[in-house]
Amino acid sequence: MESAIDTHLQCPRTLSRRVSDGYAPPFPMFVARGDKALQQVVMAYLGVQYADEGRRPQALAALRHMVDSFGLADGPVRHDLTYHVDNQDHHNLMVVAYWADPAAYCRWLRLDEVRGWWASDERLAEGLGYFRETVAPRVEQFETLYAFTEDFPGVGSLMGECSGEIEEHGYWGSMRDRIPLSQTDWLEAGTELTVVSGNPAAGGRVVVRGHDNIALIRSGQDWMAAGEDERALYLDEILPSLEDGMDFLRDHGETLGCYSNRFVRSIDIDGHELDESYNIGHWRSLDLLERWAESHPTHLRIFVTFFRVVTGLEKLRLYHEVSVSDGKDQMFEYINCHPRTGMMRDAVVPAAV
Repeated sequence: MESAIDTHLQCPRTLSRRVSDGYAPPFPMFVARGDKALQQVVMAYLGVQYADEGRRPQALAALRHMVDSFGLADGPVRHDLTYHVDNQDHHNLMVVAYWADPAAYCRWLRLDEVRGWWASDERLAEGLGYFRETVAPRVEQFETLYAFTEDFPGVGSLMGECSGEIEEHGYWGSMRDRIPLSQTDWLEAGTELTVVSGNPAAGGRVVVRGHDNIALIRSGQDWMAAGEDERALYLDEILPSLEDGMDFLRDHGETLGCYSNRFVRSIDIDGHELDESYNIGHWRSLDLLERWAESHPTHLRIFVTFFRVVTGLEKLRLYHEVSVSDGKDQMFEYINCHPRTGMMRDAVVPAAV
């Protein structure tokens, strides 16, 4: 048994864990391990939004353009594609991409082909919405958790190795305890989301400034290799309670401090659905995410179901990653998206001078 926090990230605690030193978890779980050279990562959520189903071919072409740009110099190490319908009945295609080096991401972002396409006036007139939501947490600001030990999705794909069985899971507060910075920092929220350019209500280009310690969770389910029994377990038992919880956060999350919640289905480059889904949630702070997880009936049903089935899993892959980040390492940009998209819904619009 080992700590979820890698040895080179451990330090004398000034804040205690949520369990005693003698705690023994009820089942095995694992985390990704990265080389010491890995200092900071980039998690980029790049989306195409459309209201009319008839624009799907156009939106897919835009998505393919984004993916093609990853083949340029300094493209991401890993990416995957998703689709979801939001609570304004808008369709959203999204590519989720990961860089192991923020400098490489910045070089990619500044390429003429990337920068010029995003800045072009054509984006404003083609009948689609676009968004770029990017955070760049340092390694001490994120954690992972897997019920399997190989071929990690998401940020785990940047790290290369797997831990042995870890101690910090199976209890309320374990998510925080797996984040290295939580050894000495409460990870409290900064100021407020603020619109720094544009006006969400007017459409066009909008830039939102984040704040310290926005919490981002990606929580996934992969049943691609599952047999008939495990597929039924997921589709009939896990998925209904999961959808209830995710729909609640999508529709009512602003009352709890959830800025944005998207329950997405993985797709291929042609838009065909794959047997994988995950939730993407942005929260004002880690403690508000914890409060919902520990007390709200919609999550308690998910948690109880997971505990009941986890020891019998063979091919059904369940995981999550959670990060916080500094406000200076966040970027939220929108073009012609509806005003409740992403960070725009809760961002403060400064009064006109």
